[in-house]
Amino acid sequence: MDVTVFNVAVLLFAGIAAGLIGYLAGLASLVSYPALLAVGLPPLSANVTNTLALVGAGTGATLRARHEVARDGTKRLWQQVIVSALGGSTGSVLLLVSGESAFEAIVPWLILFASIMLLLSPRLRRLAGGRERWPLYLTVLYVVCLYGGYFGAGAGIVYFAIVVMLTRHPWQRAVLMKTVLLSVSNLAASLLFVALAPVDWLAAAIMFAGNLIGGNIGPLVQRHIPERLSRIVIALGGCYLAWHLMR
Repeated sequence: MDVTVFNVAVLLFAGIAAGLIGYLAGLASLVSYPALLAVGLPPLSANVTNTLALVGAGTGATLRARHEVARDGTKRLWQQVIVSALGGSTGSVLLLVSGESAFEAIVPWLILFASIMLLLSPRLRRLAGGRERWPLYLTVLYVVCLYGGYFGAGAGIVYFAIVVMLTRHPWQRAVLMKTVLLSVSNLAASLLFVALAPVDWLAAAIMFAGNLIGGNIGPLVQRHIPERLSRIVIALGGCYLAWHLMR
């Protein structure tokens, strides 16, 4: 990346926007990945740099709402953290071994399916009788974080879809835990990328700083947004992302 005032400003402001949008809607990569491409990073480098930078959003959110993160108890929290780290690590290995095209055909359909499930989630939760399926949730969380470590775009939407159907988490907690757990997944993936992939460290540092700010203010903004509106906007954003990836 060429170090210019313009490029630094683009990455910083894109990072803030990505951190906020990522916290609220799980669509951070819609902002951050194109910004990295715009300042001259090649696709693979942009992908791995983006994965590292997005850890900032979870860090900022955790600093803001650290008491809420462990509300279900440390045992359940560590179960989710370990599963997320394992999933992210597996995804990063798949990316480095197979490249970005291995799951290219199914990713848009996965995001579209998750978006529809999110729209229908209140009805689906009622049909399920509000029962919690914790072992199944952890299993699917691993798959979501694997996808997050591999490609990432839309992983937050997929997480929303599973958490509202398989747990009793209220919406605000689902939003927070999505950001925290996907950041754990990104961090685990980044550990491998640091050693083996072409990370642009300056771009990652600037965007990390922006994500830290955006993720930190996310919980404050989210308190004022109704759950139904959030679900609809996120689902529509997911449908747009799926359409964009299909083109």
